[in-house]
Order: sequence, then structure tokens, then C-alpha cells
Amino acid sequence: MDPLFEHQLLQTRRQFFGRTGIRLGALALAGLGAGPVARALAATGAERVHPAMAGLPHFAPKAKSLIYLHMNGGPSQIDLWDYKPGLREFFDKDLPESVRNGQRITTMTSGQTRFPVAPSMFQFSQAGQSGRWISELLPHTARIVDELALVKSIQTNAINHDPACTFVMTGSEVPGKASLGSWLAYGLGSENNDLPAFVVLTPNWSSKADAQALFTRMWSSGYLPTQYTGVALRAVGDPVLYIQNPPGVSTADRRTVLDTLNRINARTHAEFGDPETLTRIAQYEMAFRMQRSVPELVDFGGESKAITDLYGPDVSKPGSYAASVLLARRMVERGVRCVQILHRGWDQHGSLPSEIRAQCRDIDQPTAALILDLKARGLLDETLVVWGGEFGRTVYSQGTLTKDNYGRDHHPRNFCMWMAGGGIRGGQVYGETDDFSYNVVENPVHINDLNATLLHCMGVDHRRFTFKSQGLDQRLTGVEESSVVKPLLA
Repeated sequence: MDPLFEHQLLQTRRQFFGRTGIRLGALALAGLGAGPVARALAATGAERVHPAMAGLPHFAPKAKSLIYLHMNGGPSQIDLWDYKPGLREFFDKDLPESVRNGQRITTMTSGQTRFPVAPSMFQFSQAGQSGRWISELLPHTARIVDELALVKSIQTNAINHDPACTFVMTGSEVPGKASLGSWLAYGLGSENNDLPAFVVLTPNWSSKADAQALFTRMWSSGYLPTQYTGVALRAVGDPVLYIQNPPGVSTADRRTVLDTLNRINARTHAEFGDPETLTRIAQYEMAFRMQRSVPELVDFGGESKAITDLYGPDVSKPGSYAASVLLARRMVERGVRCVQILHRGWDQHGSLPSEIRAQCRDIDQPTAALILDLKARGLLDETLVVWGGEFGRTVYSQGTLTKDNYGRDHHPRNFCMWMAGGGIRGGQVYGETDDFSYNVVENPVHINDLNATLLHCMGVDHRRFTFKSQGLDQRLTGVEESSVVKPLLA
């Protein structure tokens, strides 16, 4: 049964003419003075397509845009950032029970009779004026370590991928919450009227291991209005389906169709008052504007050879990580509020040495290029860049351990993430782990502490930034106490 159709059938003759003739006349009158975009904006009370909420930002922001580089699957902190040279003497020895201390582990290793310690087989060296220890797998990133604030003591509640990814992006393991990018789009809007405020990219990856599935809840608006859901651009083919008009359909024809749809939707909103109807109008209009803006956005023809060389040879391959980060720079340059890049393939339970090499080849040079490019353009001071996964990896090997091959299980107790750019003091390491990179021994940072810090850099007080849903004042950082990590701030 269609409730709207049933409602229309039950109308009296007087109701029908009252709800169509009079209101259509008013719409026609309004249409004489304003186009469909203006009418949609007038209905929302906004002067811009993506306006900020009244009262936001709470204070002067250091960063205007966020680029979030998510390494989906959980990169191994022991092989990349958390240098533990003393582990070499523990090769193939059992992890002391006093270190694990009864902490839960996944069912993928809980049945092992041993937990043999697997030191990283990769060499580490010091880089930058800060003398940061960094893996040989990240030679390009080593050039920018003085721009980074590395946090070695990140902690999460979740031990499996889906809840852990949901937790990182929404502040909760429970599905249905709003993602970080959606919160930013909702609260701060965007300076670009022709692109979405929140864009998601899911590039290709080189690891041969099975990659974890990505769920739209990682960029969903949850209980926020649906217009704040991230718009995912495709890695292959047209970045947006149907971005081109069908053969024989002109831009003028498309405009005529949208004008008619907007009149119908405006009438529906006048009758029922459903705010999602306004979202539909806004989304139709955004889709129309994206037909013009997206082809220009993804065309790298205007970029100099020096820039494309900086990002590496893969930048010319559609859907690559290199192309995605260059695209992210172009978006924040145009005023997009949040760009989220999800690079899959980091779930290395076996064959970690070969798999992590492939993954680092994907991301090392382009990530360093992004920081250097933003800095050269004067954009780094107003762009916050975040790199990390949903958890870390265990110091003990999953499965067979040899000198040149091992795997690692999930580890939520400590892992590494870094931040750079707007509001962050680079060249520092915050937090410390024990000799086995298994427990935090100094300055623990919960995921929601990190999210509170990100919001702070964007000019938002996480305690005051709420949305009423299901009887609660919902917020990104949840109901438990979270704090801004002030030593990280510039």
C-alpha cells in the first residue's frame, strides 16, 4: 500500500482544489522571482548550498579542511613506526604471560599452543631534525617526519574489523551513528557550492591478501539528515554514475526536468513538512552542478609535470592511491570540507613482509607528496591530515614464524597514527609502549580523545557539538569522558 496514494484517494473535492490550485498558484508566483536553486535554498533558510550551523565554529579554527587517510585492515605499528630493537633477542620465544596479562585475543590465534615473538625483519633509521625512528618501508615519508605528530599510544575498544572501523569513524561500535565527515559537513558546511561537503575515495591496492569489506556506515550521516552522508566517488570509470547526460539529452533538457521535480517536491514539502524532501531537492541540484564540476575536478591536465612526478608514477592510473591523494588536494583547494580515503589490504595475518611492502609502495611516495604539495601551496596550515588504521598488530606471530616470514593478528591495545597540518605541532612523538609494543606505558590516547582533538583543530568543542536523537544528545565522542590531547596542538 502506498500511503501517499491512499491519502490522495481519501481527499474531498474541496481538499483537492485547496491543496493544488491555490498552492500551485503560489509556487508559480514564487517561480517568477527565483530559480529552483534559490527556492531550495530559501526553503532551508541558507544563503549557501553548504552553510555552517549557527554558532559554529565555536572558536577560531586552525584547520578549514580534513583529509583522513585510513589504512583499512590495521597496519603493523611494529614494522612501520614503533621501533623495538630489543625484540631481536626474543625471536621465536613465547610472549611472556605477564605482558599479555589475560587480555582477550581473536579466535584466529586463541587456539595456538604458542605465541612466538616476531621481531620486525625491517631496518629502522632516524630521520629529520626530530630524529624520528622510521621503517625502511617508508623512505619518502621519512622526508616529512618533522611535519608529523606521531601518536604511538592510540587505543580502541574493538578487536575485529567491522566494529573497529565503525568505532574509528563514528566514535561507537554500534551501527547507525554519524561519521566524522558527516559531523563536519553538518556543523561547518563547505565553501564550495558545486561539490559535496564530504567526499569519500576508495582506491585500488596492491596486496594480494583478501581485503576487508568497506561498509557505508563509515561515511554515513547516521541520525543526521541524509544530505550529510559522504559522497563516494568511484575508482574506475566515471567518478559518479550517470555524470554524463544520455545521448540526445542536453543540459537545458536536464534543467527543465529538475525544475519540474523541484516544483513537485516543493509541493510535497508544503503539504507534509518532511525535511528529507528538502534534502532530495538539494541532492538533485548538487547532482546537476556536479555534472559540470566533477569532470574538471578529475582532469589532472592542468597539473605541472613537477607535481605529477612528485606524486609518483601511479598518479596517472585512475583509481590508484596516488591519484586519490592528488584529487584530495584538489578538493580541499576548492573548499571541500572533508575528504576520506580508504586504502584496503592491510589485514596481514600471514605473509606480512611481502604484503606490507606492496602496501607501502602504494602509499609512501603519494602521502609524502601530499604533505609537501599542501605546504608549498600554503594549504598545510589550514588542512588537517590524519593517517592510521582501525587497530594495530600483535608482536607475536600468527601461524608459522621464520626469519623472513610471519603474520600478525589484530591488536587494539596500542597502535600508531599521525597527524599533520592545521593546528598540529609537528616533529613530535606522543605516548610510549612497552618493550613488546603490546601495552601503553605513557600517555594513552583513546580513539575518542583523538576525535575530540580533530574537532578542536576544526574550531569545534566536542562537548557542545550534539544532535538530539533517540532521547540522547548524541555526539561524535560518545557519552564517556573524552579530552583534547593538548600537547599535540601547535
